[in-house]
Amino acid sequence: MKKFSSVCLLCILCCYTFAQKVNTDSLTYQLQRAKINQMLDLRKQKFGWYDQSLTRHTGIFGLQTKKDIRRSNEILMDIVKTDDDLFKEIKILMDYRIFEQQQVQSHSMETENVSLGFMNTINRLRQQIDQLKQEAQKEKEHQVSILRIFIMLFVLMLGSILYLLLKKRAVKV
Repeated sequence: MKKFSSVCLLCILCCYTFAQKVNTDSLTYQLQRAKINQMLDLRKQKFGWYDQSLTRHTGIFGLQTKKDIRRSNEILMDIVKTDDDLFKEIKILMDYRIFEQQQVQSHSMETENVSLGFMNTINRLRQQIDQLKQEAQKEKEHQVSILRIFIMLFVLMLGSILYLLLKKRAVKV
């Protein structure tokens, strides 16, 4: 019973430690997601600027000038750089997610192996207990049979002594 409670306590401690680690990992994951969401908001804002720059016509007769087109292209290049940064951050997030999944899988396999080890140990101990009980029962039966033999010998010796005493008395009389 003590071993079973020890095993349960160990399992609870393992689960608590794992839960602490998951909370830390999830916090890092959430921070990365927040960073990506901020970058997406910035991209959305830059795209709004680009859209405005396309509608801006400062030239003669309401046409776009080279300066307007350059400004639009600069904003577009900035959007492309933001997209590249976004892809890098998303890759980091995906790599982190894959790492978390692998870590969870390895931890679950480790926990499963530990649990199987505990189950095997418990089964082996139960078999040993059963074997010891059988040996104790055989030893008890053996002691009872030896005790019977001693009692029978004692009765035979007592009977022989009484027989000899009675025979010796019968001869004297």
